[in-house]
Amino acid sequence: MMALESGMARIRIKDLRLRTYIGINDDEIRNKQDVVINIEVLYPARNAVRANDIEDALNYRTLTKAVIAHVENNRFSLLERMTQELLDLVMREPSVCHAQVEVDKPHALRFADSVSITLAAGR
Repeated sequence: MMALESGMARIRIKDLRLRTYIGINDDEIRNKQDVVINIEVLYPARNAVRANDIEDALNYRTLTKAVIAHVENNRFSLLERMTQELLDLVMREPSVCHAQVEVDKPHALRFADSVSITLAAGR
């Protein structure tokens, strides 16, 4: 993630644990699986800091609710696709300057805790 400039805020949504249909095997298509999502967002927070008003801040609760709805109401074959869709959702917020999304699929491989994909975008 980028270094913070003056007036920029970094929001981290850590270890958001959801269940969805993810994968290509028959068992994965039939049964929901756990995913763990981490999101980092950079946005200019000068006005929020000065005014102390939610209207001037990036509302991370609203953003998280949108992520939850998207994950729980869709099916994904690939982690790459799911991660990109979540990154696109985050980047729709006009105040976001840079975002990074990581999606972990626990127990996707034998002998590994998880497999994850990370994608980032900026403007």
